[in-house]
Amino acid sequence: MSTFQKISAEADGAVTTVTLRAGKGNVIDKAMMHEIAAAVENAGSNPQVKAILFCAEGDHFSFGASVPEHRAEVVAEMLTAFHALFRTLIASSLPTVSAVRGQCLGGAFELVAFTHWVFASPDARFGQPEVHLGVFPPVASLVLPFRVGQTAADDLTLTGRSWAAEELRQKGFLHAVTDRPEEAAREFIQKHLVPKSAVALRYTVRSSRWAMHEAVLKHISALEKMYIDELMKSHDANEGIKAFMEKRQPIWKNQ
Repeated sequence: MSTFQKISAEADGAVTTVTLRAGKGNVIDKAMMHEIAAAVENAGSNPQVKAILFCAEGDHFSFGASVPEHRAEVVAEMLTAFHALFRTLIASSLPTVSAVRGQCLGGAFELVAFTHWVFASPDARFGQPEVHLGVFPPVASLVLPFRVGQTAADDLTLTGRSWAAEELRQKGFLHAVTDRPEEAAREFIQKHLVPKSAVALRYTVRSSRWAMHEAVLKHISALEKMYIDELMKSHDANEGIKAFMEKRQPIWKNQ
């Protein structure tokens, strides 16, 4: 059992289970990002580990990244921590699986989209609502075209609407829709991953995800810079974040 504050990371032989446990909504703030990255790094450093399973306590996987941490004065630190998490996932070269219930939004959807297999409950909802706040999701912009195709990626990022589990299953994003996603994910790992060589699995992750990982490593810094140096200097990005925190509709100036 880990000593983390906002997650738990339990190593059970060949499988490390990372559970989000930050209360209602499991909001992913900078502290949680660092904890997830540390858990992934720990798993990756153990040559016996063959898979990481991401799941969450409560009714919802996560409402996404902390909106207050999107404010102009702190967003750079948040994005740096968030994007470091994905660099750590790439470096680990581990197969990853997600089990999702309820809402899986924003940064949480980006994390889940980065995993190899996703098991979801019938009531699960997935979305990238950043555009409603006047901003955009850098990781999703790079990863979703690989995972669901450019047309669906455009729909998710440009409209900000949530997709039902069955919609994403039809796009090949979900491995299964089931009332027991955690149990199904664990059964899958035990049947299909644990019997394999850890070395073979890690090299296969590196090879099969080479193009997607290279796209992230090559372009994420440019999108991060665009976000911080350009977007956050606009009225609308700051208004969107402020309006959300004040629980009101944003007043866009289109500038």
